Amino acid sequence: MIIDLNKFITEERPFWTELEQRLDRMEKDPARRMDLSELKRFHYLYQRASADLARIETFSAEVNLRVYLESLVARAYGEIHENRSGSSRFAAGQWFVRTFPRAFRRHLTAFWTALIIFSIGGLFGGLALSLDPDAKAVLMPFSHLKGDPSERVEKEENTIRFGLEERKASFSSSLMTHNTKVSIFALALGMTWGFGTVVVLFSNGVMLGAVAVDYLLAGETRFLLGWLLPHGAVEIPAILLASQAGLVLAGAMIGRGQRVSFRTRFRKISGDLVTLIFGTAVLLVWAGFIEAFLSQYHEPIIPYALKIGFGALELILLFTFLSMSGRKIQADADARDTDHAR
Repeated sequence: MIIDLNKFITEERPFWTELEQRLDRMEKDPARRMDLSELKRFHYLYQRASADLARIETFSAEVNLRVYLESLVARAYGEIHENRSGSSRFAAGQWFVRTFPRAFRRHLTAFWTALIIFSIGGLFGGLALSLDPDAKAVLMPFSHLKGDPSERVEKEENTIRFGLEERKASFSSSLMTHNTKVSIFALALGMTWGFGTVVVLFSNGVMLGAVAVDYLLAGETRFLLGWLLPHGAVEIPAILLASQAGLVLAGAMIGRGQRVSFRTRFRKISGDLVTLIFGTAVLLVWAGFIEAFLSQYHEPIIPYALKIGFGALELILLFTFLSMSGRKIQADADARDTDHAR
């Protein structure tokens, strides 16, 4: 076979480059699955590169080009015939940094709704306590919160070296148990067409608002922020994420404006529900760890400014993660879909 080698390379190189780029993306994101149009395009590029390799076999002088094409075809062949089940060890990391934030962004309206309901509850709780301090017994579920804030701060700071391990372990376990229950209920009660989820959100907002105002009025703002912010910067968003999932479930239950069965609606959002609740669980584990080993260590052990700064950093990083993680890969996929449509 006689060919114009320079012309051949000029015409075929764009296809080789495209195949190489697709292989790079597949190797960077093993958990990603291609749609039908992408699979057809990939198979076409593989067949074309294989044919090109066969055409240059007689050009003994073009060793580098032949080696390049052999490597490219071998990689493509491996991707086509690979058993992906062995890549499950990478799935957890890929899921958390890509699938989880994408699921969150797909249901932003539900998250903002949860945040608004929670905030309204907080305002109500704070206002109720400021107008009637005796309402503390009703607004706060934990006995250690019902006393005088200044007395608690003095006790925490003066006796922090005595019996700390026992106290922080029991206190953290009680709060972790409470928040886990709240998260599970917030999701499960979406089956009440969202009413139960709204009640859980509002009541927990009331509790937090009451606690915040109680300590603010007592002049213990630094202690409040140093105590709540390190773990609360993750714990409160985790509860909101679980409530977001509950509201998404409620939307599927109601099905307003959708002429499909509940089974179809539920199947559409079931994957995101699982992703959101497991993402919530990961965040709660981190919050529990921080609560046990940082939040309950007060001055003079750990300065409040350091704890407040750490909590603020956590909040910024979590916001950035949920807003941006996986966005570039999704944008690349959308761009490829647009190119194919053209």
